Amino acid sequence: GGGGDQIYYQGHASPGMYSRAFLEGRFSEKQLDGFRQELSHPGGGLSSYPHPRLMPDFWEFPTVSMGLGPINAVYQARFNRYLHGRGIKDTSDQRVWAFLGDGETDEPESVAALTLAAREKLDNLTFVINCNLQRLDGPVRGNGKIIQELEALYTGAGWNVIKVIWGREWDPLFASDREGALVDLMNITPDGDFQTFKAEGGAYVKDNFFGRDPRTAAMVANWTPDQVWNLKRGGHDYRKLYAAYKAATEHKDRPTVILAKTIKGWTLGSNFEGRNSTHQMKKMTLENIIEFRDRLEIPISDEKLDKYLPPYFHPGVDSPEYKYMMERRNALGGSMPKRRSISKPLTQPAESAFEVAKRGSGHQEIATTMAFVRLLKDLIKDEGLGSRFVPIIPDEARTFGMDSLFPSLKIYSPHGQLYTSVDRELMLSYKESTSGVILHEGINEAGSVASFTAVGTSYATHDEPMIPIYIFYSMFGFQRTGDAFWAAADQMSRGFVMGATAGRTTLNGEGLQHEDGHSHLLASTNPAVVSYDPAFAFEIGQIVKDGLRRMYGANSENIFYYLTMYNEPYLQPAQPENLDVRGLLKGIYLYAEARGRKKRQANILASGVAVNAAMKAQKLLKDDWGVNANVWSVTSWNELRRDGLEIDRHNLLHPNNLKTAFITDRLSSVNGPVLAVSDFMRAVQDQILPWVPQRFDSLGTDGFGLSDTRGALRRHFKVDAESITVAVLSQLVREKKMNKKVIQAAIDKYKLNDVSAADPGNTEGSG
Repeated sequence: GGGGDQIYYQGHASPGMYSRAFLEGRFSEKQLDGFRQELSHPGGGLSSYPHPRLMPDFWEFPTVSMGLGPINAVYQARFNRYLHGRGIKDTSDQRVWAFLGDGETDEPESVAALTLAAREKLDNLTFVINCNLQRLDGPVRGNGKIIQELEALYTGAGWNVIKVIWGREWDPLFASDREGALVDLMNITPDGDFQTFKAEGGAYVKDNFFGRDPRTAAMVANWTPDQVWNLKRGGHDYRKLYAAYKAATEHKDRPTVILAKTIKGWTLGSNFEGRNSTHQMKKMTLENIIEFRDRLEIPISDEKLDKYLPPYFHPGVDSPEYKYMMERRNALGGSMPKRRSISKPLTQPAESAFEVAKRGSGHQEIATTMAFVRLLKDLIKDEGLGSRFVPIIPDEARTFGMDSLFPSLKIYSPHGQLYTSVDRELMLSYKESTSGVILHEGINEAGSVASFTAVGTSYATHDEPMIPIYIFYSMFGFQRTGDAFWAAADQMSRGFVMGATAGRTTLNGEGLQHEDGHSHLLASTNPAVVSYDPAFAFEIGQIVKDGLRRMYGANSENIFYYLTMYNEPYLQPAQPENLDVRGLLKGIYLYAEARGRKKRQANILASGVAVNAAMKAQKLLKDDWGVNANVWSVTSWNELRRDGLEIDRHNLLHPNNLKTAFITDRLSSVNGPVLAVSDFMRAVQDQILPWVPQRFDSLGTDGFGLSDTRGALRRHFKVDAESITVAVLSQLVREKKMNKKVIQAAIDKYKLNDVSAADPGNTEGSG
C-alpha cells in the first residue's frame, strides 16, 4: 500500500535512462541502435525524449518542452493527495520527483506552482535541479549566481531547500578556512568564472580561483594541478547526493528542492566539459571516446573502438555491479520508468442521465453551457460512474452556473475549511473539504491544464480511471495553454475540455481579448483532440455519451474531447425522432430539411449558435425569395476534415478500392450550393472544402472581437440570418439560378450595411 514513486526525468537526459534500461536487460543493443529512428529502424526505435505516446510501456511523463515537467509534477503530487483525501486510493507513501535544469527555471511554468506546493504542504514532492550553470547557448547567470537566486526563490515560496554544492574533497579546505576566506571567494565569484574553471584545468583553477586571495592561495600552495582538478562539484558526489535525497524524504509539511551543482558534459572529456557549445556537439571523435573510456575505466580495448560505431558496454549479468543494481531494483518494486497501458474500464452511465438533455428546455431559454452543467449534475448522480467525475475550474464557476455544485460536491482543500464562509446561510454557499470533489484552481489556466493532465492519466498512473471536466473561457484554452495540452496528449490524458463562453459574437460584451473565434482551429492541430461545436443540449448529450464510451469503455482510446459552449440563452429543442446519431457524431447531420417543391435549392451548414441564424435564414429565403434551403448541423468541422484526410490517404494507396469521405456521401444526395457558417473564423469552416461536391462558400468572424450587442456584432461580421440569406442568393446568382438584381435588392431590404439596423438580440448570459 501507499503507492510507488513517480519520476519526471529531465527531458534531455533520456539517453541516460535508455542506458540504464539496457543494463537492466529491458533494451537490446539493436533497440539502442534505433535511437531517434522510430520509423526506419527495423523493429522500431527509441524516441528522442520522454514521450509516453511513442513508448507507452516505458515513459510515464513527458518533460519537454522545458518547463512543463515541473508544473505537472506539482499538480501530480497534489492529485495524489486528492485521491487519498477522497478515499479512492492510498497514496500515503508515494513521492513525486522532478529532475530539471537550472536553465529550465527561466521558463515561467517551471516556477509557477511553487507556492501551491508549499500552501498544500506537499512533502510528497521533491525537485532536483541540476545546476551545471549552463543553458543551451551559454551561462545561465554568467554575471550572477543561479544557485543563490534559486535558493532565495524557493525559500521565499515556502520550500525546504537543500544545497549540494561541493564534493567531500573540499571538506578539509572548509575545515581549515577559519577566516571564511574560501567561502567569501566562492560567494563573490560569478557563475561564468566557475564554468570557465571546469573548461580549463587544475593549474588554471589554482592560479585564477585560489590565487585571487593570498589566504586561499596558501591553502593549495603545495597542491599539484591534478589535486586541484580533482575537487569535485557536489552534484557528482554520490554520498552527498544520497544524504540529500534521504533528507528530502524525511522532511515533513513542505516540499523539498535539491540544488545540486554539476558540470555540463561531466566525464565526456575536455572538449565537452563546461563548453558553451556542448549542447550542439552531437558526436565524439575517436580521441574523445578514448578519453571517456579511460576516465570511467571501461574495459574496452583500443582495437574494439570505432569512431563511427563504438561498442556498447555491459559488465555482465554475473558481475557484482549488475547483481547489486537488480537486487535494489527488485527490492524497490521493479524497473523505472515504466507505464501502465491498460486499465480497468468504467461502467457506462445509465440512459436516464441523458433524459433531460434529450427533452430540451420547453419554453425556457437556456444557454448550452447551462445545458451541459445540468447534464453534468445528472452524470455525477449516476450510481456507477458519478464518483469518477472531477470538475476543474479556473475561478469562473459562477459565470458558468457551476456554483450550484459547491454545497454538494465541495471544493477540495487539504486543510478543509478553517474559516466561516460569508455566504454560509445561502443555499449555494462556498464549501471546502479535505474530501472535496471540485478542483478549484483560481485564475490559473496553466495549473488547470496540469490538473487536467494528472486527473486524465490516473488510469495509467494509479489504475483508477478518473474523468476530468475542465471548463474555462474558450479564448483562454488552446490559445493560452496549447503547449500544455500538447503534453497532455503526449501523456495520453483522457477527459473533457469545455470551452465555455465561446464565439466571437456570442460573448458580446467582453471584446477583443475574450471573444473566441479560432479555438477550433487551434484544437485541430492537436491529433488527440476530438472537438465539437454543438448547437443544442441533445447534441451535447450524444457527444458526451459517446466520449465516455470511447475514452472509458472496453476499448478505451487515448483522446480527449473539446466542446465549445455558449452563454446565449435560447430555446433548446427536444431531440428529433429518428435522429441521425451517426451523422451527429461523425460531424454533420440534416437538422431541418427544406419543405415544399421549389426550383431553387441550397444548403446551409452551420455549427453552434449559428444554427439558429441558419434556421431564420431558411425562413427568409423561402418567404422572401422562393428558395428552399436545407439546414445541416455541423457538430464538428474538424472531425469531417480528419475523415476526409483519412479517405484521401486510403485512396492514394488503394487506387482499386476507392472510398468516399463522409461529408461527400452526405451532401451527394442533395442539390444546390453549400454555404458554411459559424461563430468562428472562416478557416474553421473552410477545412471541409476539398470534400464538398457542390459550390462552396463560407461566412465567419475573421478579425478581432469587439464589444457590442450580439446583433450588431453578427451584422458586422456578416454571420447573421440576413447576411446568410444574401450569401445564399449570391451563390444562386453565380449558378445562374436567379437574376443578379436580387442581391442588391436583398442588401437594401435587410439594410445589410447598417449595423444599427440589426436586431440587437438578447443580452442575457454575458460573461
